[in-house]
Amino acid sequence: MRSLGFAAFRLLGPPVGASAPQHSWSLANRGAGHEVIAETLRIQEEHPSRSWWARLVGTNPLSARSHSWFRGAVGEIAVGKILARLGPEWTVLHAVPVGAGASDIDHVLIGPAGVFTLNTKNHSNTDVWVGDRAILVGGHQQHYLPHARHESSRAAKRLSTAVGEPVPVTPVLVLIEPKQLTGKQRHADVKVVTDRELLRWLQRRRPVLTDEQVARIAAAAVVPSTWHNNPAPPEDPVALQERFAELRGSVRSARLRRELWRLGGMVAVLGLLTGAEPVRSVLDVF
Repeated sequence: MRSLGFAAFRLLGPPVGASAPQHSWSLANRGAGHEVIAETLRIQEEHPSRSWWARLVGTNPLSARSHSWFRGAVGEIAVGKILARLGPEWTVLHAVPVGAGASDIDHVLIGPAGVFTLNTKNHSNTDVWVGDRAILVGGHQQHYLPHARHESSRAAKRLSTAVGEPVPVTPVLVLIEPKQLTGKQRHADVKVVTDRELLRWLQRRRPVLTDEQVARIAAAAVVPSTWHNNPAPPEDPVALQERFAELRGSVRSARLRRELWRLGGMVAVLGLLTGAEPVRSVLDVF
């Protein structure tokens, strides 16, 4: 997977119609889920720490507000790992800030097969139905298709301006581990794939860009001002990932403790029913 950064920008020169980079940082350094992770951690900081009893019984450390953000971050990280398996001819950017506010595009891909914006939705173990104009998640309609179209349109406009020639962008909606995916439209303008289908679908697409075009687009894409009106330096991506990994570990540990308590209760009931000596303490199962 290619990461051009500013070295390639200097080597190739600025794309036609683009100005020289104005920032000392590159979007190529951002990890998957950067913005969602930052928001998850920010919300969590407002949530009181769990009591010793809550930790003992495995109460979920996530607050009600941070839960959906956490799931979103986990989904984007999962897709980021998949995209890392693309060949060196691809440039992959994550959490690309776009516009004037806090909006971002989950993933932007640039390679011989074209330019793609990926919107990731984590709906693991949930039924999803996809039609030409609507998506139902657990029976509830979501506005994912128009949002994906809007993202690709913004990306195409921004990149076209930076490069100085039209840059078509294909919108892709990536669904993480749906329980069942039905009604999928293969010829819709928004490509809908599961995380398991994503890599193969990208690798099987025929080339539409030359190496020079890929390099010119990628060189412009890593420049923050290509996308955002007033880009601000991001938080340290390494520190952010470390803090999120710690939170994720706490969530896993709490889930395990809940399972062990449930198992201890089942063992105790079974012992009473069979007349066997009961477990002296639920803590024994730990």
